[in-house]
Amino acid sequence: MPTPALTRPVLLALCACVLVAQSMVAAINLLIPQLAASDLHLTDTQLLWAVDAYVIVFAGLLIPAGALGDRLGRKGALLSGLGLFAAGAATSALATVPAVLITGRGLSGAGAALIMPATMSILVKLAGPQGMAQALATWTLALGLGGLAGNVGGGLVGQFLSWRALFWVMVPLAALLALAVARTIPRTPVHSAAALDPAGSLLLTSALVAVVYGIIEGPSYGWTSAQVLSAFAGAAALLALFVAHALRAERPLFDPRVFASRRLRAGALGTAAGFFGLFSLFYVNAQYLQYAKGYSVGVTGIAIVPLTVGMALVPKLGARWQRRFGPRPLVGGGLGLIALGLLLVSTADAGTAYGLYALYLLVLSAGMGLSAPSLTVSVVAELPAHQAGLGSGLNTAAREIGAALGVAVVGTVLAARFSGAPQSPDRIGEFTSAMGVGLRTVAVLLIVATVAVVIGYRGSGRGRTVTADGPGRGRELPDAAGGVAYVAGDARNVQRITGEDA
Repeated sequence: MPTPALTRPVLLALCACVLVAQSMVAAINLLIPQLAASDLHLTDTQLLWAVDAYVIVFAGLLIPAGALGDRLGRKGALLSGLGLFAAGAATSALATVPAVLITGRGLSGAGAALIMPATMSILVKLAGPQGMAQALATWTLALGLGGLAGNVGGGLVGQFLSWRALFWVMVPLAALLALAVARTIPRTPVHSAAALDPAGSLLLTSALVAVVYGIIEGPSYGWTSAQVLSAFAGAAALLALFVAHALRAERPLFDPRVFASRRLRAGALGTAAGFFGLFSLFYVNAQYLQYAKGYSVGVTGIAIVPLTVGMALVPKLGARWQRRFGPRPLVGGGLGLIALGLLLVSTADAGTAYGLYALYLLVLSAGMGLSAPSLTVSVVAELPAHQAGLGSGLNTAAREIGAALGVAVVGTVLAARFSGAPQSPDRIGEFTSAMGVGLRTVAVLLIVATVAVVIGYRGSGRGRTVTADGPGRGRELPDAAGGVAYVAGDARNVQRITGEDA
């Protein structure tokens, strides 16, 4: 049966789902003061979990959720994700105790984990090899607009409404999106060869949850605390168990040998590095605009808009340039612009004109828009076509881990140099100075990561065939067509990743 074409209604419906799921990452941050003063009487730890439960569950379930969509149907996974997302939002809105709010946030995160890989894998399947770069550029645009919607929406809710209103709005919105998906999105072929691997899924999910938990809790408990070190040690042990299991299993969740691909490693690292820089800015941006510039919550949400302009306008241009120049200059240039934007923002203080600050945000957002589509294609296109959901989950997991690391690093540096809220001009100066040190630290780390990513793309212009004829017997073969092919198990079972299933 021929694959349906990617029509405009399908593209809009998929991108709207991405936008809504992504918006909930940012929106909650602007409501922290309201939540802290609410009748739920959240402790500092409960407040942290109310914010982070969404991200922890989201990141932890991404890879198994992507594999589930590949095996049982991507449209069904998307509809299920929207249902879970709405159920979690309703639970949060009805919460009368902190545990219910945290549970609702976790449910919504599980829904988002189904939504994101399903949307990307449907796009990849319907767009085909020729339209993949442009389709993923549009997907990247939806991510940027999701951040904008979350900041503006969260700011307006914090300014004029109760925090519960944010969650109530999500319920009918998810229902409308589910209706649009049911009416417009075609069903893509289900692949019985895609592995669910319950044991591998449990091991990998637990490892990812432990990693993200350790990163998020590091600034609060201290990086050498028993809680954080135990989380990282547990993550390492679980990841080792997953690798050992996957190398022995007949049908693993995914074969760890795919990381033998230098391009996949570079794409995953680059994705994590880009969002490492972006979310470090997200962490301090709202505080700077409210503390140093004196903006209200609502105005702060709107003042962040320039950060999304580059992500809205540049990806389409980057997709065209990739066909001409290849991914390496776009990825290196884009990540370099993100680092430059962070260095520029690090110079801002209370006297910096907003127009100049907005220009700094534009530089950073242009870097994200330039690099993100090429990085996404690098990860997704390195897996077989029937594992598009798994590739999407891997890409988004790298993004979420990078985002959590960005918040953790800049938050740790900021906490070491400044505590409390600046209530006087002298304290505002202390805050902007500490913010500058934090952002410069992130920029230096990002530059180091960029060098590694660019080296990883060296010589990746021609495609290759990766084979795994059994445990420990993987090898690469040249692919004269310039595409990428992957052979799993039986060397005759060839899948061309950049085209249709073999």
